[in-house]
Amino acid sequence: MLTNYIGRLYKNKTKIHLNNSTAESVHLGILLALVGGFLDAYTFIERGGVFANAQTGNIVLFGVEASRGNWRQALIALPPIFAFVLGVIISEWTKKRSSLPFIKDPAKAILILEIVILFIIGFIPRNFPDEVVTVTISFVSSLQISSFRTLVDSPYSTTMSTGNLRSASYAAYIAFTEKDTKAAIRALRYFTIIFSFLLGAFLGGLLIFSIGIKSIWAASLTLIFSVILFDIDERLAKEPLPDK
Repeated sequence: MLTNYIGRLYKNKTKIHLNNSTAESVHLGILLALVGGFLDAYTFIERGGVFANAQTGNIVLFGVEASRGNWRQALIALPPIFAFVLGVIISEWTKKRSSLPFIKDPAKAILILEIVILFIIGFIPRNFPDEVVTVTISFVSSLQISSFRTLVDSPYSTTMSTGNLRSASYAAYIAFTEKDTKAAIRALRYFTIIFSFLLGAFLGGLLIFSIGIKSIWAASLTLIFSVILFDIDERLAKEPLPDK
């Protein structure tokens, strides 16, 4: 009787863990960081020599050009910022919905939206204004940043590395100076995400130089694998554990 009770308790905890942790898992973080690195490489190499994931550069550009009185150039920096804000709003609205048409998990819905948008971008010809593409990718980046902000038990980002590098360095310092095993594990997680971001940029560069604008479909494919992870975890959570 005690064995059966423990088995049922473990099964319930497993379900809770799987359903709640997929969006915060390391394996999903790796896939999303690959996409984040790829998108920055894509916009830098193929779409105007800019980084569309982070908006710090656009904010600085707006301030610098405004100080010069060059309002036309200053205003060019605003659309990616607005797109980023819109992505945050849509992400938060999606989270507050108890269910969406055909998709119960808001995080999965965001991934599917990203997949569709990035797939469409692959059809946009090279002679199309780069600003349209970079604004769209800024929107996609915002969706991803807002929807996936926790790595197991720590805040992180999958589309930029500055914060991750700071957190990794701090955790490594604590691990080394205080012999803290948990901090060492946390540092390893962060460095894994940073390396994945770097790998995404590296592989993205190779693909972009090989097949050009359609290389962005590789990012869509990676996100499809991310959606599959949710389905796998859901099936595992439903599988009955052996009584013994």
